[in-house]
Amino acid sequence: MAESDWDTVTVLRKKGPTAAQAKSKQAITAAQRRGEDVETTKKWSAGQNKQHLVTKNTAKLDRETEELHHDRVPLEVGKVIQKGRQDKGMTQKDLATKINEKPQVIADYESGKAIPNNQVMGKIERAIGLKLRGKDIGLPLEAKPKKK
Repeated sequence: MAESDWDTVTVLRKKGPTAAQAKSKQAITAAQRRGEDVETTKKWSAGQNKQHLVTKNTAKLDRETEELHHDRVPLEVGKVIQKGRQDKGMTQKDLATKINEKPQVIADYESGKAIPNNQVMGKIERAIGLKLRGKDIGLPLEAKPKKK
């Protein structure tokens, strides 16, 4: 019994302050009073609705005169797709199903809104049997002999 010390107390499972408690105004001022190092950083525009700020580069972009946009499918190609599809008696959905694309893709190509993709153009050419690329747009697609 001589080694028992009744003055020391061991506390198990004592948790420190949570992140929210450590960041509170009271915790910061208490740490400052104790003389501890407290580092605070303000996040830029935190908690403010400032996503629509005018930056320095915006004015430079406004002064830019060069047109920067993607080339679209010519309307001539869209008309050929539409004519070839109607000659075969297919709807946009039928053609899209045949080439494994979404119907909206066919609608975009026919209206001239799509950015041309050679793989999709090739699929449409084979499905409707008309050339859509090169100088012979609208002419029948001739079958090429397969190489062995």
